[in-house]
Amino acid sequence: MVVNEWITLRGIPEEAFHYQVNGRSPIEWIVEQYQIKRDRASGIVNDPNAWARETAQDPRYIVDLVKRAVRVAVETLKVIRQLPPALE
Repeated sequence: MVVNEWITLRGIPEEAFHYQVNGRSPIEWIVEQYQIKRDRASGIVNDPNAWARETAQDPRYIVDLVKRAVRVAVETLKVIRQLPPALE
């Protein structure tokens, strides 16, 4: 997963994409929400990387968010697999 020209995340387990919320994995939600976007009407640029640097004062914010989402997905799937089958 390419975060920017300097950072590429590797080794994300495939199963992290199997955990889904409203039809998409949390990783897919993050990728969509944390893209640099320009509003067509106003021309205003929304750059989550700038927000992370300036407001959160944490340039690693998005990378750490992806790491947390991967862990939650993998751990949640482990718990789900341990649940007993549903009663019919």
